[in-house]
Amino acid sequence: MPKKTTNHSNLKSDLFFNRELSWLQFNLRVLEEAEDHNHPILERLKFIAIFSSNLDEFFMVRVAGIKEQIESELLEISSDGKTPLEQLAGLRAQLLPLVLRQTAILMNDVLPSLEREGVHIHPFAKLNQREKDSLCNTFCEDILPVLTPLALDTGHPFPRLLNRSLNLAFVLRDETRDKSERKTAVLQLPPLLRRFVPLKRTSGNHFVLLEQIIQAHAEILFPGLTVEDSYPFRVTRDADLEIADDEASDLLTEVAEQVRLRRWGTAAVRLEVEEDTPEYLVNLLMNSLELEPNDVYHNNRPLNLPDFMELMKIDRRELKDIPFNSRQLPEFQDSPDEIFEAIRKHDIMVHHPFDSFTNSVVKFLNAAADDPKVLAIKITLYRAGGSSSPVIEALKRAAENGKQITAFVELKARFDEENNIIWAKELEQEGVHVVYGVLGLKTHTKIAMVVRKEKSSVRTYLHLATGNYNLSSSRTYTDIGMFTAREEFGNDAIHLFNSLTGYSHYSKWEEFIVAPGNLRSKVIHLIRREAELHTPEKPGHIMVKMNALVDDDVIRELYRAGQKGVKIQLLVRGICCLRPGLESLSETIEVRSILGRFLEHSRIFYFANGGEPEFYLASADWMPRNFVRRVELMFPIYESRVCATLEHILAVYWADNTKSRQLLPDGSYRRLIPQKGESEFSAQQFFLNEIVAGGRRPLTKMKRIIPPITTK
Repeated sequence: MPKKTTNHSNLKSDLFFNRELSWLQFNLRVLEEAEDHNHPILERLKFIAIFSSNLDEFFMVRVAGIKEQIESELLEISSDGKTPLEQLAGLRAQLLPLVLRQTAILMNDVLPSLEREGVHIHPFAKLNQREKDSLCNTFCEDILPVLTPLALDTGHPFPRLLNRSLNLAFVLRDETRDKSERKTAVLQLPPLLRRFVPLKRTSGNHFVLLEQIIQAHAEILFPGLTVEDSYPFRVTRDADLEIADDEASDLLTEVAEQVRLRRWGTAAVRLEVEEDTPEYLVNLLMNSLELEPNDVYHNNRPLNLPDFMELMKIDRRELKDIPFNSRQLPEFQDSPDEIFEAIRKHDIMVHHPFDSFTNSVVKFLNAAADDPKVLAIKITLYRAGGSSSPVIEALKRAAENGKQITAFVELKARFDEENNIIWAKELEQEGVHVVYGVLGLKTHTKIAMVVRKEKSSVRTYLHLATGNYNLSSSRTYTDIGMFTAREEFGNDAIHLFNSLTGYSHYSKWEEFIVAPGNLRSKVIHLIRREAELHTPEKPGHIMVKMNALVDDDVIRELYRAGQKGVKIQLLVRGICCLRPGLESLSETIEVRSILGRFLEHSRIFYFANGGEPEFYLASADWMPRNFVRRVELMFPIYESRVCATLEHILAVYWADNTKSRQLLPDGSYRRLIPQKGESEFSAQQFFLNEIVAGGRRPLTKMKRIIPPITTK
């Protein structure tokens, strides 16, 4: 009998998952990590907080964008054919049960488990009198002076409350008038005050929530009035910066102003209240914030859960992940001369956090800063971190040492704008030439270039990476970087920086693949070539590890390659709009997502290429914004031992059967479990074990996923 075929129409809903709903599936996987009892209890609490902070960003950017479409009447149909109104309805329908699930995990599992470990969050009402008296003194001396209660009436309009701030609404009764009158006031909890106020007890860790202390002493805030009740609430605002940088004469000032507006003046997109908040008060808040009933979320738990990350500071190692020391690479242990000599000999790859960021990237930049032979350093900075950055310090010292330093600072790196403004000003004060942004684009590529005078010539050394120059995230994100002195790479780097800092339409790249120039067309070419070269003798094979797959054109090309029989394995951490496993369309395509202790962030691309395998690394995911609205970089890998290491990394990730989920044709994910005869295997734990073992496990002991690599 002929094989049954399925007709897949060109309806978008048949071909693509909705981007926003796919993101909710990703955040569900974060929540599942909070449910996983294999994690220490404080780490489970961390995942609950991450779920909420992720959701905050989702509302501030994605939901806000959909609402702006509706208000402007410039409606765009989503990748699966949904209107903005349909998307909002679908998002709420999926989100409500997730919020309930998060509440159940926190209140019925995580907090009781913390109590059993001696970490207690006490209701104020259940404290003994001595503790209440002590907290009364704390309130009067340390809290009351910084509180500003705000009346709500015809003479006092609704205040401009900070984005994501925790607030209290007070219901008051004024008996001093001839007729008893109910009044309402609001109070924003100052961010500078600790949310978790410690209690002194003989053993364990004991806290009271700040809002409960304020609620218990409300009569001090409103003398002469009766406080009938008080209710916490929280506002989320549109936070996507709108900067017409072609009109902004001073981009630094404009970004700073937009960040200020983000905190105070942008439109509200969500109101969170406690479950028992009376309807009249919810309506008052909703109408004052110009929100609809579907923008209101009721919670039976404390609000502002990202604050709970503060509990990670508790010094209880047994309640957290086991600390680890990253691998120290021998090539970076010596003098600057020896470091540069090692890079000249062969390309060096690092896999963070398993390979030390400090002992590789920071050592490289420090060596460049101190080496008298180094003439110049150029670097792109998308996210450099918080209050202290060894990368920034190395650049400042290099400038002090008389080297020509150029730092390309992306001021519009979402939610890192304030940090980047601070770094930019500090670098300029030290004599670093700071460049802000490319007109109409975000610069997302990660590259550092060191120009060194050697004998009779000048040589260029590069660090190219999938992740940011951020020490903090290098310990919690998995990323890959490569050090190289390849001449053709250096030539491309020179032209790339010139295009960032000056006027250039350079397009004759030797090795670099650059967005918004030729990155999308190159990716499509590589996928199309794989389909054309596919034969039974030399089967096509594509394996990709990245964070998001959204671009319609690339997805359609993957479908075509799959229909020709190419084996396609996709490790996509977050959003994936491709529908795998559909008969006659994507039967040869499998999609998995890995979540665990570290946030998977590296981007690796493999193509079998008719028996001559090719590997690429990139700063970009396969998304329209990366192809069109960002400066991105993809580059090939030629060093055979680096290719072998990348193969090893992909093999380990694909073998994961404990932290890996498989995307199903209906858009849901199924967690992989060990099959009969298999042992539990976690890729991230395997890489941690390699550090202890002192090296990477030989490939002969791992099941190969691709043919042996040959040297180019």
